Amino acid sequence: MTDDAADRVTGQATASAPGAAKAAAGAPAKRSAQETAALRAAILAEPALVLDDGALMRALIEASGGGEARNVVDLRGALVRRLETRLETLERAHRSVIAAAYENLAGAGQVHRAALRLLDAADRRAFLRALLVEAPDIVTVDAARLALEPGAEVGDAGPLADRIVALPEGAIDAYLALDDTPERDGVRLRAAPPEAELIWGDDAPRARSEALIALDLGGPRALLAFGAEDAHRFSPEHGVDLVAFLGGVVARAGRRWLVP
Repeated sequence: MTDDAADRVTGQATASAPGAAKAAAGAPAKRSAQETAALRAAILAEPALVLDDGALMRALIEASGGGEARNVVDLRGALVRRLETRLETLERAHRSVIAAAYENLAGAGQVHRAALRLLDAADRRAFLRALLVEAPDIVTVDAARLALEPGAEVGDAGPLADRIVALPEGAIDAYLALDDTPERDGVRLRAAPPEAELIWGDDAPRARSEALIALDLGGPRALLAFGAEDAHRFSPEHGVDLVAFLGGVVARAGRRWLVP
């Protein structure tokens, strides 16, 4: 307990007894009934102040005769329980921080593997497969789409054609503007809007949340979308560093394979 806290506990008793100051100057004097009642009321009003003060707790334990007095509650037990609760709280926080660190490390490893797969593509078909099949599997998302406005082309996409969306000019900006989710480093993380079928088509139920990555292809507008069935997988509160990094890799490789 700080000096201020102690004053709050004892202040009422001191203020209510004119003789308290005189007694404090000499040997300790027995408190009057009024002083005792005031002190008791102050402690009952804020009992946590007592339990939080180590020195005061030690004094109370000593005053209890080492726990042998039958008319005194075992304060040591109360103090131990309080310390155990604090320790459990600290341990939970520690475990949470460690888990988050491991999760971030694992996520970084996944993104790096996906980036290498994209950079290893030897032709356009291999790039599209790495982008729309292999990378989503590596980063564990449930769906992926590549949306392109006029000026970009993919040629014969084969079995991946249903994952490539051709949009009219301005459609990407219109889709991004369907809500007020902020853009950070070209990335938006949000819950999928009711108009999600524009991008996701039949996969809309598998994209309850989405990561939208604007791709700078040096001219044509393009958008890479990752979707997750978990509505909370992508949220505006989450960091975007890894997603933005992957988007940068896709854009650089895409200038080679998607721009005529």
